[in-house]
Amino acid sequence: MNAIARLLQPRSVAVIGASADAQKTAGRPVAYLRKHGFRGEIFPVNPRVDSIDGLRCYADIASLPSVPDVGIVLLGAERAHLAVRDLAARGTAAAIVLASGYTETGEEGARRQAQLMEAAGPMRLLGPNTIGLVNLTDNIVLSASGALEMDHFPQGAVGVVSQSGGILGALLSRAAARGIGLSKLISTSNEVDLDLADFIDHLADDEATRVIALYVESVRHPERFRQAALKAARAGKPVVAFKIGRSEAGAQAAVSHTGALAGADRMYDALFKEVGVIRAQSFSDLLDMPVALSTGRVLRGKRVAVLTSTGGAGTLVSDSLGVTGFETPAPDEATAQRLRDLQNGSHAALDRNPIDVTLAGLQPDLLRGAIKALLESPSYDALTIIVGSSSLAMPELMAGAIQDCLPLSDKPVIAFVSPHAPDVAALLTQRGVPAFTSAESCSVALAGMLHARQWREPVAALAGAPVSVQDLGIGSLDEAECKRLFTRFDVPCTAETVVTTAAQAEQAAKAMGGRVVLKMLSREITHKSDVGGVAVGVNAEQIGARMAAMADEVHRKAGVRPDRFLVQEMVSGGTELILGMHRDVLGTAILLGMGGITAELLKDTTMRMMSPDAGLSPAVAEEMVRELKTWPLLDGYRGRPKADVDALVATIVAFSRMVAQLGDRVLEAEINPVFVLPQGRGVKAADGVVVLA
Repeated sequence: MNAIARLLQPRSVAVIGASADAQKTAGRPVAYLRKHGFRGEIFPVNPRVDSIDGLRCYADIASLPSVPDVGIVLLGAERAHLAVRDLAARGTAAAIVLASGYTETGEEGARRQAQLMEAAGPMRLLGPNTIGLVNLTDNIVLSASGALEMDHFPQGAVGVVSQSGGILGALLSRAAARGIGLSKLISTSNEVDLDLADFIDHLADDEATRVIALYVESVRHPERFRQAALKAARAGKPVVAFKIGRSEAGAQAAVSHTGALAGADRMYDALFKEVGVIRAQSFSDLLDMPVALSTGRVLRGKRVAVLTSTGGAGTLVSDSLGVTGFETPAPDEATAQRLRDLQNGSHAALDRNPIDVTLAGLQPDLLRGAIKALLESPSYDALTIIVGSSSLAMPELMAGAIQDCLPLSDKPVIAFVSPHAPDVAALLTQRGVPAFTSAESCSVALAGMLHARQWREPVAALAGAPVSVQDLGIGSLDEAECKRLFTRFDVPCTAETVVTTAAQAEQAAKAMGGRVVLKMLSREITHKSDVGGVAVGVNAEQIGARMAAMADEVHRKAGVRPDRFLVQEMVSGGTELILGMHRDVLGTAILLGMGGITAELLKDTTMRMMSPDAGLSPAVAEEMVRELKTWPLLDGYRGRPKADVDALVATIVAFSRMVAQLGDRVLEAEINPVFVLPQGRGVKAADGVVVLA
């Protein structure tokens, strides 16, 4: 048994700094261990007390009769490291440090945290600044959370890992009130040693856990998190994460548009998408999704039957499902006839969805028959049952009738409890029918199930042949230098010529057939159009004068006078996209979106994380293209010619391969716009940004 397993399933626990007063924080761990049925040995340690709650109290750790598997350290930050050192010296597997006053408080706290880690040596640490952990599977509570004052918690299949101690207690109590069974709850907090990844990895192997719920403040070790989340996904255990901090400004001042479009929170989106983590958009989702996923039922499509006896509530659910992208088709004729046969001539509406059956008197046989017909219908992938006010009188009858039908199919069955009846909702949930009190929660739960079903591990990209990049300089490249770099990696670029005189510009324009684009060239000024450094549709006769006027305008606006210019072919008839890279502590991502000068305004983008040593695969690149809201513009929207999507996919792959080979040398890289031309005509990179370390 490894140290994490011993931490979660200890045979003996030492409580350092235990108080005889169960009302105090230091008195709770011993009281809660006994209250909730811990069967192992408990060793309170306090030199001022002889016994606590009938247990012998020990003066110090050296006096303990045997080596504890786990030590709960209740001392303050100034002395906690001393207890940790003594526990490590005895050979304890892991210590839980509850004290605050570490890195969250500043420089002095960081010094204490380093001292704590040094004192632990090879012993594992949970915390500091943690509320501890709760193993409901085995009735082991190693925590001081006041939520443990409750007498009973339903055991179940949802494991929780939270970087906030208070949130652990909130989830524990909320889940209990809703009848949601949990398996393990761990508060990692400062993560001086054990972190999110360690417990995701452990829960992926835990037989009692089917779903893992995360409350995330930040991912401190991205690669470990990535590997642990992939392990859980491969084991068929969905991970649902609620990440706080979405309102952060995220992106700092950046040379490229990509920097402004990406930002810290978007990088979390990309990381979660890569490893199959389902992102909860609200705190309530962090229970709504896992409880549905923990049933193990399979959602194969978007067609949902809504069975109701109260029209208004059925419409609420149906409307919410439609907004979320689900379908509520009418029953096929065979299913409708089965439902009519059950009703014995009543006037219920059975040819539409929601399917309104008259459950007068709450007839269990009628309910069973309707559920069976809908679960066996080829028209539906899931069933939502509206539980109305009639259920309040006999909730057991309704819950039992629904439960009886569950073995008939593996399709999801969920319930919307229309009246305020938390006891009814909890009863249904405990019977295997996730019950919700808002229509939106029904949609969220099904969306989570669909996400889990649809995720596929990204196909690994093949590393291309290395390209020579030894001659590259440092800092910002001008546009011509960017394009030469792109071309080396097979990114198609516009035809263009660098010029310094009006005569050269006129000659270049004539060679390109007349109307061209004239741009200033500068390593310092990246957003050329902001300072008047771009002119479109210039002909050969005008270009000399236009070049002089551009130099004057740029000098007036930016304080520098350009002496080099780019004469570029005009591209028309294409769709403008932006293709860029963004790097932060989580890794490197490729961004694709609607491009041009409106890129930051429209923010129609998608992102994918790259592996450290290879670019994106064609399959992933194509997924990105199809995820854009503006995908229809590429797919022949309203008679437009279909775009050359194959060429765009190849360009995304080539660009990502460039980013992979340059590695840490490339700080920023972007093509904006990349013109996607009609099918068969390819793509052309019309502008570029590259900043090299």
